[in-house]
Amino acid sequence: MARMTMAIGILAFWFAPVVLAPLAAQVSTLHEISLIGNGDTSALGSAAAGSGPEAVAFDGTYVWVAEQFNNTVTRLDRLTGLRMGTFKVGLRPVALLCVGNTMWVANLESDTLTKLRTTDGAILATVNVGDGPGGLAFDGTHVWVANRNRNSVTKLSTDGVVRATFKTGRRPMSLAFDGTSLWVVNNQRNNVTKLRPTDGVVLDTVRVGDGPFGILYDGSSLWVTNFFSQTVTRIRPSDGVILGTSQVGDGPAGLATDGKTVWVANNGSSTVSRLDRATGAVIATYNSGKGPFSVAFDGNNVWVANFGAGSVSTTLLR
Repeated sequence: MARMTMAIGILAFWFAPVVLAPLAAQVSTLHEISLIGNGDTSALGSAAAGSGPEAVAFDGTYVWVAEQFNNTVTRLDRLTGLRMGTFKVGLRPVALLCVGNTMWVANLESDTLTKLRTTDGAILATVNVGDGPGGLAFDGTHVWVANRNRNSVTKLSTDGVVRATFKTGRRPMSLAFDGTSLWVVNNQRNNVTKLRPTDGVVLDTVRVGDGPFGILYDGSSLWVTNFFSQTVTRIRPSDGVILGTSQVGDGPAGLATDGKTVWVANNGSSTVSRLDRATGAVIATYNSGKGPFSVAFDGNNVWVANFGAGSVSTTLLR
């Protein structure tokens, strides 16, 4: 079974109410791309394996990857997978969030967020937050960050002003906004809490599996990965009712949706599970690079950050 360390991060993002173009039903394999070159992973070396790609996000034009051990974020061409720039951020970047034409980066060991301009990677702001910032979310007005070492979440304006900090459960790992409420994954309490964004009041607490890690709002349901249970829990956000539990690979972490299906990165199995969004049934399982943590969808293709391989896996044909 996969083992989770304190360095683990997760991608969190704001789910905008748009209709996504689903992938073609026939996806047979994922293709792996090295982050130290523009060829395939046969060229990977120890430097790439040590970069620790932790999170992946799409900004509407480019695919971004947070490389934890390089203290950088890399921007890729979504049509070719080629590198379009690498930019220095804080120490141990572990989560990404796109808001408009900016990319927010959570720096786990700097206790900061870096705000970049997506067009050229210029740093627009560096913001001090709580201890061990990880998961990120956007509620349409404010940016939220989970401070995993202080058991809290911090609420910021989009210009980087801290508005409030609220207590959560133990080790908040990732965040999601359902259009009304903010949901917090409490990794060491095996539950998720529903917060009122205006004042941080806890509206509900839902028990999930062992070691909950990632969370996704798909427009109707919440999906929570349970790292040590090898499962994904589906929740109705209006009342916290559990709609189903899906068995996936070892160490499920990040999630993304293509509109019709949900993709889950299984860190311990080095695989990605594809679930039917309506039923939670596993449609397919694909091999990825070693130790995937995060998944993103660019409107046409899925991208997976492979922490242990210094690479990304993608459905893009190259």
